[in-house]
Amino acid sequence: MATFTNQAVLSYNGITTSSNVATGEIVEVLSASKDVLSSEYGTGDTVAYVINIVNSGNTPFTALTVTDDLGAYTYQPDTGAERTLYPLTYVDGSIRCYQNGVEQAAPAVTQTGGIRISGIGVPAGGGTTLVYQARTNEFADPQISGEITNTAVVGGAEVATPITVTETIAARRAPYLTILKSISPRQVAENGQVTYTFDIQNLSNTAATEEDNVQITDTFEPILSGIRVTYNGAALSDTNYTYNETTGEFATNAGALTVPAASFTRNPATGAWNGIPGGAVLTVTGII
Repeated sequence: MATFTNQAVLSYNGITTSSNVATGEIVEVLSASKDVLSSEYGTGDTVAYVINIVNSGNTPFTALTVTDDLGAYTYQPDTGAERTLYPLTYVDGSIRCYQNGVEQAAPAVTQTGGIRISGIGVPAGGGTTLVYQARTNEFADPQISGEITNTAVVGGAEVATPITVTETIAARRAPYLTILKSISPRQVAENGQVTYTFDIQNLSNTAATEEDNVQITDTFEPILSGIRVTYNGAALSDTNYTYNETTGEFATNAGALTVPAASFTRNPATGAWNGIPGGAVLTVTGII
């Protein structure tokens, strides 16, 4: 609640006297909250934010604004002045607005580092919900300790005291693996030798260990015979995989493969993060 005071002065016959100080309170009828639909992020992820504005009063609000700093923070480069970096980029056209659950025309969004959403109405005794998306960019810290604290402020001429709401998400702390399969040579004679290469990359700050049960399964068609398997350049014991020469079904044992975490560096001039994926390579060579 906002408190205000007022005091009067009485003058007569060259004499002045002051009244007592009268004190009043402005009852705030507007409240707001902010939520995020995902508690973790990775580089390039899309994050959805939800802001709920509730009006418990008898008069509607018609011209509110919401500013969102998109996680802004200050960064000191190795040379030059301190700068403000924004780890989130607003997804154009993603804004949605609902009043008492009914979708309304999308409000205007202005991008100035962060974003400013204007022309928001909130009905008396009701609520307005804003939903919008932002994408993590090269200024989002990908390390295990990384996090983004996002702050929004609800204000406008109708609001005596702006309302600040925040939400924090943390960098993903789990392996994030991709796999690419290739064949060499691409043209092979009948009864010729062929090698399948499985390139596994880990884009995350967390290594994939035995406990993550990483496994590769495949069915070779045509069926291979006399296979040899390597992992990171060394022979992989046949106790770590199974192969059926009748069906061509191949599978590594769950947990036999591990993949190191990605490594991250930061450009000291711009503050942008760069990642080098952790990698592992499995090859299967056999006769067609």
